[in-house]
Formats: sequence, C-alpha cells, structure tokens
Amino acid sequence: MDITSKSRKEIGALGEQIAAHYLERRGLRLRDRNYTRKTGELDLIVEGQEAGGTLHFVEVKTLVCDEFPAERGASDAYDPSLNLHEAKVRKVARTGEWYVLENGWEGEWQVDGCLVWLRRRDGMARVRYLPQIV
Repeated sequence: MDITSKSRKEIGALGEQIAAHYLERRGLRLRDRNYTRKTGELDLIVEGQEAGGTLHFVEVKTLVCDEFPAERGASDAYDPSLNLHEAKVRKVARTGEWYVLENGWEGEWQVDGCLVWLRRRDGMARVRYLPQIV
C-alpha cells in the first residue's frame, strides 16, 4: 500500500488502527477510541484481560519514514517519542481522569505511549509500545 497520497489525519488514523491491532494481539481489549473532552483526546483506551485488569490510556504517535530507524540504537532519524513530552502526557492523564469518572472505573489505570513508523513506499509498519510513560 502506497501511503504517499494520504493526509496527515489519515496517517494518524492508520497509525491508531495499527496500534490497536498490535495491543489486541498482546492480550489487551479495546474499550474505546478517540475519546474527547475539553482537556484533550485519548487515542486508544484498552483494558487488560486479567482479573481486575488495568485500564490503559494510549497516546499514539505516527511517523511516515523512508526506512525504519535502527533498533534502539543511535540514529539521525526523527524519533516520534519526542512528541510525548510532559505537557502532552499531562493532558492525556487529565483526560483519562474524566474517562475514569464518567465510566465509574474503580480499578488501576495508567498512561502509555505507542510509536508507529509507517514506511512510505509500501505502508509497512513498525510499532514500539511504551508502558507507563507517567
């Protein structure tokens, strides 16, 4: 799939879809997506399958690249985790508090990050999950 003609919004939606599938394959259940309040937006809300599972508010950052970055090594490529700065994470946490209150959640919850790189020429993806970024 060639993604060169996709808009920024379409790229973000594709990244969120890829992240949701990635998390589901790892045993998390998708509860909600794109939950918006005055404090911000929650990209993905997933829940652990274990008894008394944890609620995860996942901020997804997607980047289109020509080639995937080197595995956790030094790289000159832009790192999308740079957009998971303190102010952004605070907004996600505040919006998560709204979700917890509105839905009567009484269990544990946390803020996670998910980085998605999409290769421009073929739409292949690489995902990196960052649990508990707060």
